[in-house]
Amino acid sequence: MREATTQIADLTPDVVLLDVHMPDGGGLAIVQHCITAGYSTRFLCLSVSDAAEDVIALIRAGARGYVTKTIESRELVSAIGRVHSGDAVFSPKLAGYVLDAFSTPTSGQSNQYMAGAGEPVAASEEDEEKRLVLDELTRREKEVLRLLARGYTYREMAERLFISVKTVETHVSNILRKTQQSNRHALTRWVGDR
Repeated sequence: MREATTQIADLTPDVVLLDVHMPDGGGLAIVQHCITAGYSTRFLCLSVSDAAEDVIALIRAGARGYVTKTIESRELVSAIGRVHSGDAVFSPKLAGYVLDAFSTPTSGQSNQYMAGAGEPVAASEEDEEKRLVLDELTRREKEVLRLLARGYTYREMAERLFISVKTVETHVSNILRKTQQSNRHALTRWVGDR
């Protein structure tokens, strides 16, 4: 970890492609150190793991993206460019984890990603704004949004939720209106930014 953080401090890269599971502290420790130190470097995490805990921990630490090692090389180059320009980037399945982590649980439920070590996580103003928007969504719209963020097609969502494709389109239209996004790609980025 020390060598990596020293290199980042010396070279001041705009973006670091970081293998999450490294010896001597791993990627999480590197992101935490660099963000705490005030470096302007953006981190795109790369891992064989698609475990929700890994994704959420790194995003909460300040990483701008998380992709799995199954990503195609041209997609990886694109992801690095998008992180450089300020976008948040996730493999489709992982975007849903990020949405789940920042969703407000319904009464009686707890969100396992909203607390660390048993202590509540302080919400930023941006997180609170997102929660207010998400609270406006119906239960079914939230289900559609989670599937959309995970990369499901309208037809796949319809089959999974036992509704028609037209009904899925209506839900997506309502979600776009409520979140003030222009299309499903912008919506996926919006989810990833949160």
